[in-house]
Amino acid sequence: MNTHPKILVVGSFVMDTITSTEVFPAAGQTVLGYHYTTAPGGKGANQAMEAALLGAEVTMVGKVGTDAFGGRMIASLKSAGVNVSHVFRTDDGTSSGIGNVMITTQDGKALNNRIIVIPGANHKLTVDEVAFLENTIEDYDMVMLQFEIPMEVNCAVAEYAYRKKVPVMLNPAPIAQIPEDLMKNITYLSPNETEAAELLNCFVRNENEPVGEQAVEEIKKAMKNKGLKKLLLTLGDAGAMMIEGEKALLIPGVQGIAAVDPTAAGDSFVGAFCTAKVAGLTDAEAIS
Repeated sequence: MNTHPKILVVGSFVMDTITSTEVFPAAGQTVLGYHYTTAPGGKGANQAMEAALLGAEVTMVGKVGTDAFGGRMIASLKSAGVNVSHVFRTDDGTSSGIGNVMITTQDGKALNNRIIVIPGANHKLTVDEVAFLENTIEDYDMVMLQFEIPMEVNCAVAEYAYRKKVPVMLNPAPIAQIPEDLMKNITYLSPNETEAAELLNCFVRNENEPVGEQAVEEIKKAMKNKGLKKLLLTLGDAGAMMIEGEKALLIPGVQGIAAVDPTAAGDSFVGAFCTAKVAGLTDAEAIS
């Protein structure tokens, strides 16, 4: 077992501004909320934080503004032990990324969320700024990517990793079509069921129903056509499924636990899975 797993996260920083309410407002409607807070987030930073908290040695590469939010987000990761020496800051006045999060709750239980992300500095990260990774990426056991930074940066980093035989986890959110030169260089794709249906152009399941055998076969065909090696499909309360070649493994969700807040649950799961994999666990063990 690898007792000192090293993970590289190239991704986003987003300061979440979070409002809790009982119902989402309809178009043109104003509703009352009852709680507001801010919290460092962003898919990349969330995944880096989770991996670090679980004991991985994590390096984060990304970009923030020169504003107070940027400083706070860097400090948050640093306090968790993440190496932030390769986090860049804008020099043109572009602000840090912002996420406007609305959460509905009932009887103290979080139900759903809706999120609008303003990328800000995240979209200013360039291929030139990550080019140093071409010569250092082999130092890592896993690379984690997401879609809140420019696609060309993801493509470049995935190619560096592929050349050095370092596995790559791509979390394709927010949803976007995956270029062929990125797909061929990733090891794992980790969408939720909505993202998977769009990216693979196939049916996954009806709400509150299991993923059927026919759906699994269609997913396998779509993966083969796109050259996708491994699909880690998250299914909310129903758990997660790993599909590789002709194999499909379903790990049911944990029952009897009330979710406090679903925000970033997917990021936490992916961060935990990658940490477990590079530590030497099997797919089933890592998902669990």
